[in-house]
Amino acid sequence: MAPNDSSRTLVAIPARWGSTRFPGKPLHLIAGKPLVQHVWERCQDCKQIDDVIIATDDARIAEAAAAFGAKFVLTSPDHPSGTDRIAEAANSFPDHRVVINVQGDEPLISPVLIDELARTLRDDSGVKMITAAAPIHDAAQITDPNVVKVIFDTHGDALYFSRSPLPYLRNPEAWPRSYRHLGIYGFQRSFLFQFVAWPPSRLEQTESLEQLRAVENGTRIRVVLTDELSPGVDTPEQAAAIEKHLQKQSS
Repeated sequence: MAPNDSSRTLVAIPARWGSTRFPGKPLHLIAGKPLVQHVWERCQDCKQIDDVIIATDDARIAEAAAAFGAKFVLTSPDHPSGTDRIAEAANSFPDHRVVINVQGDEPLISPVLIDELARTLRDDSGVKMITAAAPIHDAAQITDPNVVKVIFDTHGDALYFSRSPLPYLRNPEAWPRSYRHLGIYGFQRSFLFQFVAWPPSRLEQTESLEQLRAVENGTRIRVVLTDELSPGVDTPEQAAAIEKHLQKQSS
């Protein structure tokens, strides 16, 4: 990328030790490597990123990151969300105008998708926040509250996110496909710090969806459509399934 500081882009991978369902998850071994290393390596394959860091609250994760060659920032253990964690980490990189939050539990995240979010933010400063969505092919997911849905306007900006079916398909021909929100976010640096300074909003707390804080405060969120689904790891069983997938790819 060009050496112009105003276009520098940072990927921050939040990784905390104390997952309720899966303590120590970032260091869980998948195909011989810690989970967070798989995510970091995917980010290293990006073409539009200047720096990749791991933002963690735990010395064990920091030590592992250093061992496989990653940059890391030790952050407060008291952050309520990964977005707050990456905002603290971004303070150590003042020359980076664009910050991408890549979830630390998605070892199959697409580098192409990350690059597209970064490129859009870098080329259009009017886009303050960006995320991604993919078509839902399994009808059961439409009513699954663990699958977050999103609808967007003709410009590709989000209108709303919900755990409920969205929209209600009274006339399926008018909106023939539902879209699943993917948990990757990009921010203009200045907006990232504005976002974390806002208190949690009513809709955010109602749906338990952090991105609704931006919607409720009147900020447009650009939605990039992709067919690249990146399964997350929330349980040891999911980690085992991804390990089998990676082993098939390498065989």
